[in-house]
Amino acid sequence: MSSSVPDVVPHASPAAAAGAPYTERPVAYDAILLAGFGGPEGQDDVIPFLRNVTRGRGIPDERLEEVAHHYRHFGGVSPINGQNRALKDALEAELAARSIELPVYWGNRNWTPYLEDAVAEAAGNGDTTLLAFATSAYSSFSSCRQYREDFARVLDGTEYDGVVTIDKIRPFYDHPGFVQAFVEGVHDGVARFIEDGIAPEKVQVLFSTHSIPTADAERSGPRDVDWGRGGAYAAQHEAVAAWVMDRVAQLLPSAASVPWELVYQSRSGPPTQPWLEPDVCDVIGELPRRGRKAVVVVPLGFMSDHMEVLWDLDTEAKDAAESAGLEFTRTPTPGVSASFVAGIVDLIQERLEGRPPSDRAHVTSLGPAFDVCRPGCCENVRAGFKPAAAGIAP
Repeated sequence: MSSSVPDVVPHASPAAAAGAPYTERPVAYDAILLAGFGGPEGQDDVIPFLRNVTRGRGIPDERLEEVAHHYRHFGGVSPINGQNRALKDALEAELAARSIELPVYWGNRNWTPYLEDAVAEAAGNGDTTLLAFATSAYSSFSSCRQYREDFARVLDGTEYDGVVTIDKIRPFYDHPGFVQAFVEGVHDGVARFIEDGIAPEKVQVLFSTHSIPTADAERSGPRDVDWGRGGAYAAQHEAVAAWVMDRVAQLLPSAASVPWELVYQSRSGPPTQPWLEPDVCDVIGELPRRGRKAVVVVPLGFMSDHMEVLWDLDTEAKDAAESAGLEFTRTPTPGVSASFVAGIVDLIQERLEGRPPSDRAHVTSLGPAFDVCRPGCCENVRAGFKPAAAGIAP
């Protein structure tokens, strides 16, 4: 889609209609919509869930079963739904502690409870102006725009069309509440290895995130910014990783000589399709030749310990480190840590209050991210144009 094609639907917010990148006025939202990816909760759910994830791609069940073994290994249960239940409870408690009287509804893209169910429940209770928090921090099709397309899909052509409005909280990759867990994890992991007698320069920090198709990465973020190779998706991860290492070096001066690198994991799709590299396990296998003795793996692209963390890092990456003769540790995700939950409510408050960009918390020079997405931002060109809700600029 060219930038001349209007990327707007009837559910866009007033800020979107004005073309403003930030909502700088108070908005009286009725409720919070916690939007998740979803995951199976038993062996019988696994293949139907994977069909939902891959809908429209024509992938046979035989191939889906190749991925299903990750879930089968854990009894067919993804931890992601349980983690979102805990996050919903924690958000409700933090909102109540701040006297913010907003209910929290939870809906998923790929498994129950579905977004359709959450919107129907909210509308049934008279809550029609929703502020959505999507459980992914960065700018890309799958982590941002696809959620906005989901919102439009749930509303368009239904009884909620023109009745329910869904705005989406900005990408929060460099919000201090999100990054705090990574600072603490890297600090503790590096410090432990140094205390064990491993020289700092022999400890490698690998910041890991979900790989995405290179074409999607290069179209991530506003189109009027030159993000470099990998688009906004790679640039945001690089900026946060650099900030985390700088902060750790301030807290632990010996960590200043610890080398670090951004790596990718969990790629899928045909081998002929370029995806972001290098792969975390491939890099781990190279570390002994670089003189490394230990590796700290940081799940920088992930909000909680769901399947990509438990399998790809805690299982495959850990096995790769063992095979390479390396000491290994994996740092925590933000999960429901007090700093992260408080950070989410800070993000909610900035929209309730209409805070200007100068009053929005962020730790890198890239932020704060826009409330209102620009034309073509993070579009999946292979899937073709689809309308998206939650604040779109014309």
